[in-house]
Amino acid sequence: MAQRARIKLASTDIDKINKVCADIKDISDKTGVKLHGPVPLPTKKLKVTTRKSPSGEGKASWERYEMRVHKRMIDLSADERTLRLVMRVPIPEGLNIEIEMVDL
Repeated sequence: MAQRARIKLASTDIDKINKVCADIKDISDKTGVKLHGPVPLPTKKLKVTTRKSPSGEGKASWERYEMRVHKRMIDLSADERTLRLVMRVPIPEGLNIEIEMVDL
């Protein structure tokens, strides 16, 4: 039965995700393993709306803040040498990475 490594990346900074995805893509090209992705997953938008005035007096004006969490998923054939190289990819601060083995 074939196994794959499923890599999930999440960050608020899209440039960090794209950089790590490019590094993983380069590793798969060098080792010659099959790569599926990076598949963009839905972006989670966290919104907070607050009043501008602290006391509640005066005009009802509001401030809106939004934080976007971008996600990518990569499926990689499970080759021991390739996975070791992927583990050595420098992960920038603020980027969450999750690697799991999946049976196909």
